[in-house]
Amino acid sequence: MSLPLVEPDLDLLRQGRVLIDVRAPVEFAQGALPGAINLPLMDDEERHLIGIRYKEQGQQAAIELGNRLVAGGLRQARIAAWQRSIAAHPDALIYCFRGGLRSQTAQQWLFDAGIERPRIRGGWKAMRQALCARIDAAAERPLLVIGGLTGCAKTELIQRLKGGVDLEACARHKGSAFGRHPLPAPAQIDFEHAIGRRLLDVPGACVVEDESRHIGVANIPLTFWRAMEQAPRVRVEMPLDWRLARIHKDYIEDLWAVYRGQYGEWLGWALMRKQLSGALARLKKRLGNARLARLARLQELAFREHQRGNPQAHEAWLAPLLTEYYDPLYRHQLEKHTQTFLHVGDWDSCLAFAREWQAPGGSSVGGTRQPAHQHAVE
Repeated sequence: MSLPLVEPDLDLLRQGRVLIDVRAPVEFAQGALPGAINLPLMDDEERHLIGIRYKEQGQQAAIELGNRLVAGGLRQARIAAWQRSIAAHPDALIYCFRGGLRSQTAQQWLFDAGIERPRIRGGWKAMRQALCARIDAAAERPLLVIGGLTGCAKTELIQRLKGGVDLEACARHKGSAFGRHPLPAPAQIDFEHAIGRRLLDVPGACVVEDESRHIGVANIPLTFWRAMEQAPRVRVEMPLDWRLARIHKDYIEDLWAVYRGQYGEWLGWALMRKQLSGALARLKKRLGNARLARLARLQELAFREHQRGNPQAHEAWLAPLLTEYYDPLYRHQLEKHTQTFLHVGDWDSCLAFAREWQAPGGSSVGGTRQPAHQHAVE
């Protein structure tokens, strides 16, 4: 009997279909499809042993070993896990690495238990190729990059746009020494898949924040990164006090909310202090010993005041961090890489410009979109 198949269509991801990944946990950790849950046919050790048998004696011997290793109560437990997932998500689909023997086996065991569910033709590999192709296709479309000094709320601007692609959210990192997220960073493959998934909802031109190729431990896919390097730019300019308030929200208020929610008051506080003090220490080479020591003292005093109910005390070290580290670094990059900006203005004007740039008819020959009020600034 032939078990049902579905094509590796990215609409499956757009529809939010639940995907049951029957690969081993070690494979899932290296990268899965967006929204997938790992309910493996074999655990890591079983997969390792079967792989050895396959290399030494061939497929049939490997199948026979697999049937011995995953049998009886263990087999029933894994079928029961699939059954529970399908009961909660009746339209769930099954996949393995290439849509081959493992997903077929899971299908057959479920069918024998009275449940028929399709598997994805080509499995993880085919879906990954489609997601990567989506990123490559986006690199060929019009692209706008939003730049500006730290604290100019560039990420929020990106999030306000229908065509905005928040690369930092995909990387679970804010793209700076202080940008580490309390939750673990995604694997490189998961980062790429998150970008591809976001691009499914952006059929036309897209807007991204000006980033280095490395965001935390993740690397922007090379084709997309090269397109970003060549893309037209907009620069947000806001006064220092406005930027300081944004940095305080990002680095202190929002970070504390995540740590407290994830780990509780005591451990969350300890972990946040460790992250912020460690981030400051990593700037030693650029700040120098004396400046680092001064900022570290101010940071320690700010934590004490914060505990007494005065979180605004952090501005004592955040303000010089902006003026003595981030701002000179950004201006150095501008001098090192001369750039032409389609628009330079405050946050609201840059948002309006980006929306107009994305609007139908906003593009010119060659993919550079130039609204009527465009002005280039060196």
